[in-house]
Amino acid sequence: MTIRPVDSAHIHSLDGLRTIAILFVVLYHLHVPAFVGGFIGVNVFFVLSGYLITSILLREREASGRIRLPRFWLRRLLRLYPALVALVIASALLWPLVSHYEGANVDALGAALLALTYTGNIGRWIWHHSMGVLSQTWSLGMEEQFYLVWPPILAILLAKRARVVVVCCVLAALVVVSSVWAAILYRPHAGTATPDIYFSPILNVAPLLMGCILAIALTRPRFAERLAGRIGALCAWVGIAAVVIIPFAIPHGWQKDVATFALVLPASGLAAMVLIGGLVSRRTVVGRVLGFAPIAWFGSRVSYSLYLWHVLVLALLLPIFPGLGGKFIVLGAAVAVAVGSHFAIERPFLAIKRRLEPRLERRAAEPPHPERDEVVPVRDEEMVPSGSAAS
Repeated sequence: MTIRPVDSAHIHSLDGLRTIAILFVVLYHLHVPAFVGGFIGVNVFFVLSGYLITSILLREREASGRIRLPRFWLRRLLRLYPALVALVIASALLWPLVSHYEGANVDALGAALLALTYTGNIGRWIWHHSMGVLSQTWSLGMEEQFYLVWPPILAILLAKRARVVVVCCVLAALVVVSSVWAAILYRPHAGTATPDIYFSPILNVAPLLMGCILAIALTRPRFAERLAGRIGALCAWVGIAAVVIIPFAIPHGWQKDVATFALVLPASGLAAMVLIGGLVSRRTVVGRVLGFAPIAWFGSRVSYSLYLWHVLVLALLLPIFPGLGGKFIVLGAAVAVAVGSHFAIERPFLAIKRRLEPRLERRAAEPPHPERDEVVPVRDEEMVPSGSAAS
């Protein structure tokens, strides 16, 4: 596979896309009526994560001739874990005040263990554990489990000189199988609880794989050249329209509709994939808007922390500040906490992360900004309009 580098302007636009995704997530959890489909933002984060992580690994392989998996996993840990640990500690201390948020059915210790071991999604999928103010960490578990499996597979594929077309076709087949299997195993819960298949690392792997497909497909010169033309501009416009429209088109009671999980979720992932393909392939009006400095800054610096902290802030403050005006107050407070978390917790560890990397490998393995290599809903990068918070 040959590597086609992505320039920094396109990376800025991806940061702006993170801003849109995290706002969808937060407004969904604030129960803003117009954002009943805001949980779709998690799929945007997943596609971004699959694309960026695969691109990083491909660049590292191109620059150094190999993928150093232990170093990759250490970098992930330094990027994601410190803020998560801080959130878990704060949640444990405040647990007496927020223990019943959104029907939590585990105690503080159980929720902390699920969050810190990145198994919250497994706990929900198999044992129906609801983690309350730590429920959003289910998506981090999804991504970390994927990071354990996908990089070694990619390293093997590169070592075996697998053909791009074959790899993309196999991954696309897995996307279809995952979606069909989710439809077959779909079982609605009572009330408005999100079906367990949403939290499965197997049944909801489609958006992560879509990001991987895009990153690998762009290593094929003919495909990259076509996206660099008018097709890329069309992809940007169609993708942004679909990403924005799909969440608003989802009706109340989506938890009871198998089509949500068999069709709508994969469609939203496909829309994000098309949009990202357009953004990274050529300059467009969509890319310039998303890359506008304040929008990109928020997505790059604040989206992961906001994804982590907003549920705890909501649980603490919404009972004190009810109504529409209260939602604005709570949203402002969540953003303030997220900004503080970024500067106080994330930045010092990002500096450590950079010092651990040789200069050549750092340049090869990361996008131009050292803090842009994670999604998140994400993350993440997390970040997510967490379906688990709807339970």
